[in-house]
Amino acid sequence: MSMAEGTQAQSPALHAADSHDLIRVHGARVNNLKDVSVELPKRRLTVFTGVSGSGKSSLVFGTIAAESQRMINETYSTFVQGFMPTLARPEVDVLDGLTTAIIVSQERMGGDARSTVGTATDANAMLRILFSRLGKPHIGSAKAFSFNVASISGAGAVTVERGGEKVKERRSFSIVGGMCPRCEGRGSVTDFDLTALYDDSKSLSEGALTVPGYSVDGWYGRIFRGCGFFDPDKPIRKFTKKELHDLLHKAPTKIKVDGVNLTYEGLIPKIQKSMLSKDIDSLQPHIRAFVERAMTFTSCPDCGGTRLSEAARSSKIKKISIADACSMQISDLAEWVRALKEPSVAPLLKALGDTLDSFVEIGLGYLGLDRPAGTLSGGEAQRVKMIRHLGSSLTDVTYVFDEPTIGLHPHDIQRMNDLLLRLRDKGNTVLVVEHKPEAIAIADHVVDLGPRAGTEGGEVVFEGSVEGLRASDTLTGQHLDDRATLKPAVRTPTGKLGVRGAGTNNLQDVDVDIPLGVLTVVTGVAGSGKSSLIHGSVSGQEGVVTVDQASIRGSRRSNPATYTGLLDPIRKAFAKANGVKPALFSANSEGACPTCNGAGVIYTDLAMMAGVASTCDECEGKRFQASVLDYHFGGRDISEVLAMSVAEAEEFFGAGEARTPAAQKILQRMADVGLGYLTLGQPLTTLSGGERQRLKLATHMAEKGGVYVLDEPTTGLHLADVEQLLGLLDRLVDSGKSVIVIEHHQAVMAHADWIIDLGPGAGHDGGRIVFEGTPAELVADRSTLTGEHLAAYVGG
Repeated sequence: MSMAEGTQAQSPALHAADSHDLIRVHGARVNNLKDVSVELPKRRLTVFTGVSGSGKSSLVFGTIAAESQRMINETYSTFVQGFMPTLARPEVDVLDGLTTAIIVSQERMGGDARSTVGTATDANAMLRILFSRLGKPHIGSAKAFSFNVASISGAGAVTVERGGEKVKERRSFSIVGGMCPRCEGRGSVTDFDLTALYDDSKSLSEGALTVPGYSVDGWYGRIFRGCGFFDPDKPIRKFTKKELHDLLHKAPTKIKVDGVNLTYEGLIPKIQKSMLSKDIDSLQPHIRAFVERAMTFTSCPDCGGTRLSEAARSSKIKKISIADACSMQISDLAEWVRALKEPSVAPLLKALGDTLDSFVEIGLGYLGLDRPAGTLSGGEAQRVKMIRHLGSSLTDVTYVFDEPTIGLHPHDIQRMNDLLLRLRDKGNTVLVVEHKPEAIAIADHVVDLGPRAGTEGGEVVFEGSVEGLRASDTLTGQHLDDRATLKPAVRTPTGKLGVRGAGTNNLQDVDVDIPLGVLTVVTGVAGSGKSSLIHGSVSGQEGVVTVDQASIRGSRRSNPATYTGLLDPIRKAFAKANGVKPALFSANSEGACPTCNGAGVIYTDLAMMAGVASTCDECEGKRFQASVLDYHFGGRDISEVLAMSVAEAEEFFGAGEARTPAAQKILQRMADVGLGYLTLGQPLTTLSGGERQRLKLATHMAEKGGVYVLDEPTTGLHLADVEQLLGLLDRLVDSGKSVIVIEHHQAVMAHADWIIDLGPGAGHDGGRIVFEGTPAELVADRSTLTGEHLAAYVGG
């Protein structure tokens, strides 16, 4: 004891290097932040809370993470920086004590057809090396098992210098790749449905072509009639093989029509270049409808959808090929890898086993390595990105998470909490933006932003411990211990929607009757088959309106007014009141400020340094020409209307001389989904994930449909806003709609009229209906994981 005291007495004062234990932010003004100043402890878990739109993402991602990334980029040479994205310095007075930030966001993973769960992590690379070492027969290096590497061979003469003389030698080379030559490693082949391209009973002169833009009187009609490769007056069904080939597939050929030099090309390559090479969402609606009608996607007949060549599929380890290994459920693959005892590749087996175990640990053991990355939900994509950080040797870095519990069943949230704590305990700073009380509970430090959203937010309303937050009077503090109660009475269904023999993904021949005219919640652990059941068997039917989690497409020129179609009635009202063209009141058309082209800001590209965005001097950020702002409607000009919040605009267009029922109807829907604080002209790029989904919901509510399918509408919603969402769902049902919600939030489950629970586990352990009935019956039954968690939540 005395020895210990003696040691303490001699210990030196705190080392200067150990005094930097805070990240200091002073005067942050990004987006709606109002001179925010906070001090965040390093090597601790800090959770940022607050209503959607209160400024959490602006502080964490737009300020702290953005500046960290910008400063790291500046450590590279200016030459290298020229190839990197340019990042402007966030609006903040002081940022001190930053460490390297690693952002694990909700962004969906690249939808590239070649990207899979295996290629997005290191699992596929390690598996390829394993098969190149142990596979029998041996077919080559790891490249021979990669579906992204094509087999190539070639030969020719090369000139080499030997003994002062130039000598020509014959050389040959070959690369053995694993790509299936038929589908080029995509797993599926696209084909044209020829009946969608032309009516073979007609001739070209009679308008046989049904492709948009290929009319007889148009430019293409002139080329097809005058090319001379076939008779334009003969019905297509009477074409010879050569004539049909020339119509559909002929390579670009120079021709002369009416004395004009032109290039003739077959119909299919022409369509591929003009329509299929573009993003389908960017096409005009009638062209998109044609592409969806004319294209058929089928599994590649040569490789059976595995993407791999015959040689790659022939090499096996213990009767398992690499294609079999990738199609296995990851939890099964981990067991198979553990059973391989081969000393020559022991380190590789351990590393691969650890990576696969991480998938299982993080709750993604139900995936397969061949699952296309673009099909993962936002929550799944975020957890796949986490895999590579779990085994990382890095310490003293800042990990930034954006709602990591999205898409997680209450049963899985504990697992995610353990992972966040593990990252912290390795000596890292963990910053988490979160709404779920179970995730907020593990925080060492909490920063609550508010008090409300948009212009009414952007301030720190509480900073301290979870206990302190609970006792505080902030919106989050008041709702932290909210517990929903079961409804005393449930609605009676008016009918049913039958699903028979559903077998999409892991569903095991599911038969279920979904009640109509009520609020139905479909739940179950992540990977149990909820989305497969609803999106695979219900969405797409006539009269079904689906609001999924796919992100909104839109540039910084798009805003809530343009996205929802609200700008159309506003422009028409302004035009009618002033006797001018509606195009004048669009910042993307004739009314745009000529200096900034209607953007409101001027972007200056400084080549190798960070680009700068400065407010346009000409229009002062209003985006319109000065002459346009002379036109008024209801005493306001168009820039003042776009600067209004949804709630203000609803009042403005609802009464008096500015009354515009068409605009008010759209604004009412936006207010209903909890977006009353949004500014009409706010760029879509500045909206949070939850705001975008609710904006989408507001737009879809105008569609005529009897059944609404919502995929996790509570994503990004604050505890206080869930109540408003439940009110909206009730209004939809009471107006005669049937609402089907895929959801994990216990408050939504408790509010349901009918619950369909899938499970009991994930992947091949799921895919079955484990409960159907009312929430009260589920709580009383407690036979499923959902039942246990719901009972605990409502205190049943």
